[in-house]
Amino acid sequence: MHSRSKNMALGALETLPLVVAAFPFGLVFGALAQGIGLRFAEALGMSAIVFAGASQFIALSLLASAALLPVIVFTVFVVNLRQMLYSANLMHHTGHWPQPLRALLAFWLTDETFAVVTDRLNRHPGEPGLRWFYLGSALFMYCFWQLATVLGYLLGERVPGLANWGLDVAMIVAFIGIVVPALRRRADWACGATAFAAALLTHDWPHQSGLLCASLLAIAVGMWASRVGQA
Repeated sequence: MHSRSKNMALGALETLPLVVAAFPFGLVFGALAQGIGLRFAEALGMSAIVFAGASQFIALSLLASAALLPVIVFTVFVVNLRQMLYSANLMHHTGHWPQPLRALLAFWLTDETFAVVTDRLNRHPGEPGLRWFYLGSALFMYCFWQLATVLGYLLGERVPGLANWGLDVAMIVAFIGIVVPALRRRADWACGATAFAAALLTHDWPHQSGLLCASLLAIAVGMWASRVGQA
């Protein structure tokens, strides 16, 4: 039991810098949700059930532009397809875990938790306690995202301009900090380069459809490059 607690605490501790970076985005999400007229339960429900920062911002943008529900659902689904790549990367480390635990941890898989878990695997391959390290990281991230959403929603009316905080550049830098250290194989770099180029070329497409296209293209290129590398 002591070992479990120690590994969970270590997972939370190593996720702390990424939680600090993500916390302002949770505040802004809550403020934006309040600003477009979502009820408190709806805003918190999106953070609790969707639990995907980028997808939540995209969903709010589409809701504000009166996009059709199928468009919103499909766009959020495609943006989150990167989680399938994360899962595939971790599968041979977690495949022997109990299925209920794997299902729960799959829901809590985020960019931040994937980054710290992958870093642990690279630094300490085969070290026991990975599931508890993963759980500590995931729970820590999940709880603070809910807290940030609640605070952002409540402060949305009280702090002028909270929803307009200039976090665009900070978000890009945060994602670069998460993604770049994880680019190790040729397929990883091919996927990242494709996503970058495609996102630039499709930046002006309506309803975030460029992001959708860039995500699909990057996934396809990454899978192709991975298969070529194994051939």
